[in-house]
Amino acid sequence: MFEVHQPYRLRRNIKSLLLSNLIRKGRLTPEDLEKIYFDEDLNRYVFERVAKRCYLPANYTIKQQIEYFKDSGKKFKVAYSVSGVLLEQASRWFPELVESFRQLASTGLVEFLDQTYYHSLAFLVAEEEFIYQVNEHRRLIKKELNYEPRAIENTEFIYNNYVGCLFDRLGYKVVLTEGVERILGWRSPNYLYKAKNCNIRVLMRNYRLSDDIGFRFGSTWWNEYPLTAEKYSAWLAATPGDVILIAIDYETFGEHFPAETGIFEFLRWLPGEILKWENLTISTPTEVAEHLQPRDEIDVPEHMTISWADLERDLSAWIGNFMQQDAFNRLRDLWLQIKALRNPGYERLWRLLSISDHFYYMSTKGGGPGDVHSYFSPYKNPYEAHMLFSEAIGDLETRTLLALENDKKALMRYAWMRSLPDENKFYFYAGPGKPLGKQAWNMFSFIEALREVPPETIVHHQSLQDFANWIEYVVGDVELARKIREINVASPEEIRKQLLSVLENRRAELFG
Repeated sequence: MFEVHQPYRLRRNIKSLLLSNLIRKGRLTPEDLEKIYFDEDLNRYVFERVAKRCYLPANYTIKQQIEYFKDSGKKFKVAYSVSGVLLEQASRWFPELVESFRQLASTGLVEFLDQTYYHSLAFLVAEEEFIYQVNEHRRLIKKELNYEPRAIENTEFIYNNYVGCLFDRLGYKVVLTEGVERILGWRSPNYLYKAKNCNIRVLMRNYRLSDDIGFRFGSTWWNEYPLTAEKYSAWLAATPGDVILIAIDYETFGEHFPAETGIFEFLRWLPGEILKWENLTISTPTEVAEHLQPRDEIDVPEHMTISWADLERDLSAWIGNFMQQDAFNRLRDLWLQIKALRNPGYERLWRLLSISDHFYYMSTKGGGPGDVHSYFSPYKNPYEAHMLFSEAIGDLETRTLLALENDKKALMRYAWMRSLPDENKFYFYAGPGKPLGKQAWNMFSFIEALREVPPETIVHHQSLQDFANWIEYVVGDVELARKIREINVASPEEIRKQLLSVLENRRAELFG
């Protein structure tokens, strides 16, 4: 499986451009801001360079080998996970690359996976946003490549039980992730597994065999250098198990390792060398999920979330230090405000800032992982990466705040959606000194709780005006609080009915 992604990188002179453009135009639109925040010249330069050095020649080589083996007993097949922002850039700056991927799709021997459109950490922000980005990616793959994915990965193979079962609910057959020893224990990554608590199949990357190509191919210090297709296929044939998932960055071919290293010759010869072995065939992830039975269950609790990044293979590549955590927390905190505004231009800016690479560039790790982070970063150091991200998101924060100030309906939508701290939550009681153990952290959870609490709880709080006081002084919806105070009926269930009616009417008024 080939991972294909290029981010939108931030400019170094955001502040000065904001001022000069404001003086010249008098007002800045979200489209103007996108051009100011992101370095289009750099992004186009990098994209065109990588497309010429890697994507087009690699696609050509792979299609050539697919055609060569298509009428043989054993066929050559590949899988790609192409980010939405990469396809976006290809459509703008290198349309022949999109056509090249279309030609690969038309062979019927290439599988395209889904992922988050923005190659983001959206799963850590909100389920709604996570699903949105996955669905946007699905729509783009259908539109550009006429392909409907059945397999999926989260950004950079990030996985836990929640992610797996969410993908299961969305209808995917198999999810790809990293074969991490602390999860597998004594087991091998070279088998098909199922996710805990749901039925989606889990394919786990053999990172040693993958990294032999992705990291060590051109390393003259390596005791297996030079790596030939014949040698590598022999390693695959000798590897025990039912399936071997080889997954690498596509930029391995021609970008990380230039053509002069022989990397394209390796790619050209590899399919034939693999298919020579009687015990080896090449399958797509969905084919594996359909033809093999899972050998065991994979349990990855949220506090043990895995990825394919760095030696730790966790989330520390993106949120491992204070700068990364600060930047990500600001992004996450801004999401509800952006959502409340219902401004597609601001939503687009927020999503471009959600691209995981921004946080990856802020890593301060040393050693081998630090070298990898530095290799990919366009900035002098992690501190510059954090400073530039802070400039961009700081500007968007300010504009969002001003927009909310001028749109009372949007501001009230935010008041309804935000999660309140423990000291401001509404705690339900059956009577004086009789806590129910149920609480509401925003207006939506408040409405759901009202449907479930016993009648005596409704009577207790309404008689004390607790509901109206909380809604007015904590949530901030004065108009709604006034209507709730006007409810004056005796029956507990009639009180509940009228409360829910008033609340639902207000929700419809704010959210449609």
